[in-house]
Amino acid sequence: MRALKRFGQNFLVDKNILAQIISRSGACENDCVLEIGPGHGVLTRALLAENVRCLHVIELDERLRPELEELALSEKNLFIHWGDAVKFDYAELNPFPDKIIANIPYNITTPLIWKLLHYDVRYMLFMLQKEAALRLTAKPDTKARYPLGVTIEAMGRAEIVKNVSRECFRPIPEVDSALVEIEITRNFELVNNPLWSEILHKGFSHRRKTLLNNFRGFIDALTLGEYATMRAEDLTCEEWLEIYKKVLRT
Repeated sequence: MRALKRFGQNFLVDKNILAQIISRSGACENDCVLEIGPGHGVLTRALLAENVRCLHVIELDERLRPELEELALSEKNLFIHWGDAVKFDYAELNPFPDKIIANIPYNITTPLIWKLLHYDVRYMLFMLQKEAALRLTAKPDTKARYPLGVTIEAMGRAEIVKNVSRECFRPIPEVDSALVEIEITRNFELVNNPLWSEILHKGFSHRRKTLLNNFRGFIDALTLGEYATMRAEDLTCEEWLEIYKKVLRT
């Protein structure tokens, strides 16, 4: 089947990388897993081979329906959901997953991960384009720093655990990929408060400007304190949390 560019489809074909995904995720019979974008079911079958308690898969491409539904006929713990992963209501999944594994197209990386953070899933393993992975894990004082990466750092951690060559996919994409592991361990309520997102997005709205300029009319110099003359990319997640808590109290 021909991959569709509009879906960002590049199917993983390297069995060594597949084995490393399974090993890293630690998927086992106690887990309920959510897989986004199963494609031809290569990873799906590998997860089912680990006897996971249940496996939800979400797929947008209706051309894959016969192949995936045939697999579901013989796998009673496989639940197939059709639709757009960015628009999907994950609250309706039952049983609810405790792990997420996904090969995410670059054009939906940020909105999809923002959405998934709103649900109580503590472990995620994503195959991302390398540029997206570097942005997600960027440290303070780097140009790649951006709101989603700061949020994940404030809520837990994100780590590139494996660089993956473009040769591991068919069709071969124009860029390399990376496997990124995310664990959510603290500040679980943070992403559900619109104020947190508003502060970050205003702070990063003009990257070359100071926070005082970006926050003009929203947060004053007294509240910003020593951070007023700094740029958004310079702050640690702890410093962003400090600003957030100050604004909450005002």
